[in-house]
Amino acid sequence: MANIKQSMDDLMTCDGALCAALVDSSSGMILGQIGSGVDLEVAAAGNTEVVRAKLRTMRDLGLNDSIEDMLITLGKQYHIIRPMQKKEGLFVYLVLDKTKSNLAMARRKTLDVEQGMTV
Repeated sequence: MANIKQSMDDLMTCDGALCAALVDSSSGMILGQIGSGVDLEVAAAGNTEVVRAKLRTMRDLGLNDSIEDMLITLGKQYHIIRPMQKKEGLFVYLVLDKTKSNLAMARRKTLDVEQGMTV
């Protein structure tokens, strides 16, 4: 089991990783962060709204399911949002340089980090 700092360090070992954060989706506050290239305070608040909107839509559709992860593909970056399964209300956020990253490996790393993190 890894603490937040160790988990953030581990995420940054992904090829093309720019920055990462652990975010409280009830408040939008960052609990841990690393890296640069994106204003993580703004990203955390904005992605909190993305997660809330998706959960609300799933509820409205009557879907009895959970979000494994969410991928936002930009022209130059991938943004991975992975809600924590063991700690409801938190999500892992990872930003990658699209030209330097392997998306499948990054998604796998995000899963491994999320499952091994203690909060």
